[in-house]
Amino acid sequence: MERELAAYCAHLRSERQVSEHTQSAYRRDLNKVIEFCSAQGIASWQALQIQQLRQLVARLHHHGQSSASLARLLSAVRGLYRYLNREGLCQHDPANGLTPPKGERRLPKTLDTDRALQLLDGGVDDDFIARRDQAMLELFYSSGLRLSELTQLDLEQLDLAGGLVQVQGKGGKARVLPVGRKAREALHAWLRLRGISAPRDGAVFVTRQGKRLGPRAIQLRVKVAGERELGQHLHPHMLRHSFASHLLESSQDLRAVQEMLGHADISTTQIYTHLDFQHLAAVYDGAHPRAKRSKDSDS
Repeated sequence: MERELAAYCAHLRSERQVSEHTQSAYRRDLNKVIEFCSAQGIASWQALQIQQLRQLVARLHHHGQSSASLARLLSAVRGLYRYLNREGLCQHDPANGLTPPKGERRLPKTLDTDRALQLLDGGVDDDFIARRDQAMLELFYSSGLRLSELTQLDLEQLDLAGGLVQVQGKGGKARVLPVGRKAREALHAWLRLRGISAPRDGAVFVTRQGKRLGPRAIQLRVKVAGERELGQHLHPHMLRHSFASHLLESSQDLRAVQEMLGHADISTTQIYTHLDFQHLAAVYDGAHPRAKRSKDSDS
């Protein structure tokens, strides 16, 4: 089973061009399946049946695995079996029709508009680190990039004159996004200083030594900015969530937001309609004279 898994991971890497992060997640999930099979005396992928996979899912759920994590595991299994069937190594898919237990869908954390402006509108020192970090923050919020998309961004993907950026999303899917005026200004200011580091390649965001800035370093710089400007924890995905929520709140165009976020399924984007409703509900509760009973009305 390990041999087929290794071949599948090579397929993901070379043919599907799946990111290293996704490859690692799939491998971890599929290793759980292999461990389960070993304990159950199941010697091959062909021998694994839906009843046994359902038992594994139930066991993981009982031990605290979230619904989202179990959905990802089942997705990894389906992907593996698509590959195995294509290669003639299997004739079935035990994950077909299997769904994870329903769990509470947590809404993503966002900054409200005032907090987003507070983060971005503070003074910026005219030095290498400050200009680079400001450009990253502005681009995250302006265009809703994923962390992996910003990490992999090269100069040739930027069209600042046209106000556009092209990114490679999940599954290697390209999309073109608008870049707002403030983000363009921040990028221009950063690119004037970028050459100081003698960059080793075309990466937009680099270290002082000229190396491409990695995902962990970007997460750290965003965290530092959140603590400094807002006194709170901040991560890149919160800026992406804020971009989506604020855009949907203003435009009410769910399809356009789906396209800009690069979501394959609109149901993924629809979570932001719940965020918008929460905002409206909070306004209603605070403003409508009959929204809430008075405290002394209880008997």
